[in-house]
Amino acid sequence: MARIDFGGVIEDVVTSEEFPLEKAREILANETVAVLGYGVQGPAQSLNMRDNGIKVIVGQRKEEKIFWDKAINDGFKPGETLFSLEDAAEQGTIIQMLISDAGQMAAWPKLKGHLKEGDALYFSHGFSIVYKDQTKVIPPDNVDVILVAPKGSGTTVRSNFLEGKGINASYAIFRDFTGRAKERTLAVGIAIGSGYLFPTTFEKEVYSDLTGERGVLMGCLAGVMEAQYAILRKHGHSPSEAFNETVEELTQSLIRLVAENGMDWMYANCSTTAQRGALDWRHRFRDAVTPLFEELYKSVVSGEETRIVLEANMAPDYRERLQKELGEIRLSEMWRAGATVRSLRPERRKEV
Repeated sequence: MARIDFGGVIEDVVTSEEFPLEKAREILANETVAVLGYGVQGPAQSLNMRDNGIKVIVGQRKEEKIFWDKAINDGFKPGETLFSLEDAAEQGTIIQMLISDAGQMAAWPKLKGHLKEGDALYFSHGFSIVYKDQTKVIPPDNVDVILVAPKGSGTTVRSNFLEGKGINASYAIFRDFTGRAKERTLAVGIAIGSGYLFPTTFEKEVYSDLTGERGVLMGCLAGVMEAQYAILRKHGHSPSEAFNETVEELTQSLIRLVAENGMDWMYANCSTTAQRGALDWRHRFRDAVTPLFEELYKSVVSGEETRIVLEANMAPDYRERLQKELGEIRLSEMWRAGATVRSLRPERRKEV
């Protein structure tokens, strides 16, 4: 375990240098990893492990044809490496619960009886365990309960792996029944393609994740983009200009500089006019949204956000309402302008 200085705070992290893939293979040599759910994280984690020489089977409801067929197209064979959720859980020794959070709650009554003494129940999100009063997901006492949470979408987990890059991930141990929970956790973390793993708890993982998704990563980002675009349009700017100044320059230029070199470097390498304005206005934006983030965090910790998610996902018309909400975004002027802007990028024109 390496001790790394993160801006003055020392953290213990695990990298692939000190925990190489060969060690992960040795630890998992007699394990069968059953990946339950072939939707978001399932394909990436299962394919990365399979490519790394780990024995992987997939559990997926056949009725969800799009995901069942995707697993088949990715080389998993019905009756050999592709099974129902229950059959995969029965065969697995490390059972990865990668079904949606609401789906885990619905499937748990049928799955819990297939856990055997000494198995490891693996999550990539602390949701079901931390909010067990709502989800009713309460593992038996004779299994390890572990977590590896990649800090990115399943698409990124897979694409980074194929490019020879890692993706950062957190890990946590909720219960160590076998005495091997940590080595199993780290082995799977390396096998799914983590660049480095940092320790957390189930509680901290889910609190930070739910806050991040609703905040900077998605909810806040979408909201502030919509606000700036609307103001520019209100004052007579064209859709193309408003979109380019709001989204395109951020995603195609500036955020890449931040990712590669940090915010200070990006500021230092912009025009002095942009630099001065950004340095002055960042404080006002920070102060304006801090109370909202505090409200958001409290809503997460209290379980209110979880209640909303579970209630919405269990509604019979949820998918129809979801498509309507997504359609409102897709059909808005801002994102219709975005589709046009993307089509005009040089690489897209070459493809056409």
